[in-house]
Parts: sequence; structure tokens; C-alpha cells
Amino acid sequence: MAERVLMTTTDGVCHIRLNRGDKMNALDPAMFEGITAALETLAASGNVRAIVLSGEGDAFCAGLDLGSFGLQDDAPSDLVPRTHGKANWVQNLGWGWRQLPVPVISAVHGVCFGGGLQLMAGSDIKVIHPDTRCAVMAMRWGLVPDMSGYPLWRGNVRDDILRRLSTPMKFFRVRMRRAMVSRPRLTRSPLLGRWSWLESLRVKIQMPSAPQKRSRI
Repeated sequence: MAERVLMTTTDGVCHIRLNRGDKMNALDPAMFEGITAALETLAASGNVRAIVLSGEGDAFCAGLDLGSFGLQDDAPSDLVPRTHGKANWVQNLGWGWRQLPVPVISAVHGVCFGGGLQLMAGSDIKVIHPDTRCAVMAMRWGLVPDMSGYPLWRGNVRDDILRRLSTPMKFFRVRMRRAMVSRPRLTRSPLLGRWSWLESLRVKIQMPSAPQKRSRI
């Protein structure tokens, strides 16, 4: 099995890449574990000054790969314990990016569905191809976007817009619904766009200590 999450660090910038391009980087248990491990590594690192999150292949992330999450007879029926402060380990996949003390930039293209939309929501800066297709998706399966989507979106998206886009499971393109993704920077080359933004902050990124970010909920 290929490594689900790739990490490379150059000049204080850590590039995190979802590495399941043949499945549009859909989230399976191995991807959950890879993202969790990446977040733990980043939280313990004192050398990283900025983080870029992107997806390999033709998409950022197509959301949950439901076929890989088979129900078991001994599966817990109650809520998962809150193992990461206010969040359980699944919610921390989105919430954890917001807790890191350095800027997180998502470079998004192709599709950004369900859990992928919530991963993107955890980043501080969104650099997105204008034709990226997005959808909350959870309502299709009778679920709520519980990878911390709602607490991350609130304050960035007007409540009536959020309800309108999430309840009927609408698909939308970023250039048509910029408010849903917190006024992102639109570019046809997201991975190039995020480097130009980092270049403008080069002095700040190389500061000896990084400022602490406020938690939002």
C-alpha cells in the first residue's frame, strides 16, 4: 500500500500531500491515520514556519470512501471520546489544522467534497482553482459534517448560505460560491499560487518563534 500522506519540508515550509490520486484522495482508514500522524508530527515540530496542504492527481479530496468503512459487530454505538481537547480523533482531522501555531495554506483543485471540504476549512488560507467542484455531501448519507465542518465554517459563512448549501446536498463551483470557502484566492495554478503568497511572507516565516493562533469554535 502506498503511503497515504507525504511530507516534505524545505526552508521551513512543510508540504503535506494526500497521496491516493487513483481514488481522488478519498478518505479511508489509512488516510485518517496518515493525516493524524502528520498533525502530531507538525504539532511537535519547532522548525516549520508554514504548511501547505494539497492532493496528488486530479483532485484535492473526494471525501469519505464509505466502502472502506465496514461496520463491525463490536463497533461502538456511542460518540467517540474527545481525545483532542474539544474534538474526537475524527473531528481533529479538520480541527487539528486550525490548532497548529503556524499558517496552513490549502492548494485545492479538481473536486473538494465532504470530508475534503472540511479538511480545507481547517486551513487559514485557501488557494483554489476557480473550476473546483465542491459539496458538503454529508446529507446524502443522512450524516452531519462532523469532521469539525460546522465550527470551522461558522464565522466565515453566513448561516443561511451554509444551510442552503448543506441541507439539499448542492454541488457548487468555487467561482460561483466564494463565500462558502471563506473568500479564497482563486488561481488556475493553486500550487504555484501558494508559493507566491509564501514569498510575500518570507521574513515572517523565518521568525525564530511563531505566533500562537486563537482557537475558534
